[in-house]
Amino acid sequence: MPSPYRAIFTAPGTRTFSAAGLLGRLPVAMLGIGIVTMVSVLTGAYGLAGALAATVALSAAAIGPQVSRLVDRRGQRRVLRPAALMTVTAVAGLTAGTVWEWPTWTLFCCAAFAGCVPSLGSMVRSRWVALYRERPRELHAAYAWESIVDELCFVFGPILSIGLSTAWFPQAGPLAAACFLLAGVFWLTSQRATEPPVVPAAAGAAGGSALRAPGLRVLVATLLGVGAIFGAIDVVTIAFAEERGHRGAASLLLAGYAAGSCLAGALFGMLRPTGAAARRWLLGVCAVALSMVPLQFVTGLPMLAVTLFAAGLAIAPTLVTSVALVDRLVPRAQLTEGMTWVSSSIAVGMALGAAVAGRTVDTYGAGQAYTVPAVAGVLAALTALLGHRRLVPPPARRDGARPAAEDATGAGPGTPPAVERSPR
Repeated sequence: MPSPYRAIFTAPGTRTFSAAGLLGRLPVAMLGIGIVTMVSVLTGAYGLAGALAATVALSAAAIGPQVSRLVDRRGQRRVLRPAALMTVTAVAGLTAGTVWEWPTWTLFCCAAFAGCVPSLGSMVRSRWVALYRERPRELHAAYAWESIVDELCFVFGPILSIGLSTAWFPQAGPLAAACFLLAGVFWLTSQRATEPPVVPAAAGAAGGSALRAPGLRVLVATLLGVGAIFGAIDVVTIAFAEERGHRGAASLLLAGYAAGSCLAGALFGMLRPTGAAARRWLLGVCAVALSMVPLQFVTGLPMLAVTLFAAGLAIAPTLVTSVALVDRLVPRAQLTEGMTWVSSSIAVGMALGAAVAGRTVDTYGAGQAYTVPAVAGVLAALTALLGHRRLVPPPARRDGARPAAEDATGAGPGTPPAVERSPR
């Protein structure tokens, strides 16, 4: 293991909470595709399957930040366990409804409550911040490590979920996702030594949302477009492979896309970035947008595989910097909520991108539908260009805390004074 990664795991408990976070994050990549597989196998109704999966995604995007806000106020153990139990109960109800053929509206109710799923990625990252707030080199490597974990979940999660539902029984994928969530949450919250302490909010911040920070709103709006790229790429790539008679190759193509991001994240974590973080983030978003241009010219699966792998190289460094900027922009007492807004905006973008891409494939074919992620990339880049100057902290942090990774993200001469520093 490269030295920066070996260094972050020298602290007691780091290996265990990172492993628990990996286990508890698998459902993010398993649940939606598991519901689609379950419903489509049982009924053949892809419209219903997609609508239920979208309900879960949008519900998680809306409820997840509220769960994280409670975590910031009351601690991980007191909030995550009840939230996980509610999600598991909702998933159990959803699967039971398909067995006993409950009315469709009950399935949507269960799907909506399944959105109470906690953002384990944000919880684990907040533990890294608590450990390495004053050690920016290690914190940068920890953020990069978590981006690798995110990509691993999105490579293996869908394969596991689809495999269980098709080889065992249709409800196996969603139920396995619920079990992984429950095990991961209870394992993580049992580790009290590394749980971040609750930071009292300043009087003016009590009851407010982290979204009040202008810079966070810029991140959220931009990553909505980045998420749309991800969702559109998934749908169009599946359709592209199917049109050429190799539907099974789609999973390998998308795995290559994630592998490019994983490789870039691993290398990025070994570097010591210099320069202003906001400028580096802007360049990253523009690189993600530009990587969509070659997709307009692909003519076959081998060319698509190379193009997707290359496009993936821009993802992880951009998302690592996005998460790093959150601590620069929000009060320390709202750190977990701020991180969750980032992942929620990506999730909403993925749902929107998938919907638009699906309609475009139906109308114009898969070859033309790669314009959808390209347009989403242009919108993301424009939003970043117009708003990146807002990625500057207020003159004084209300909590008076030193930025979590000031040096690692490039604060120094030429950067604004005060504060600094995945998932898909």
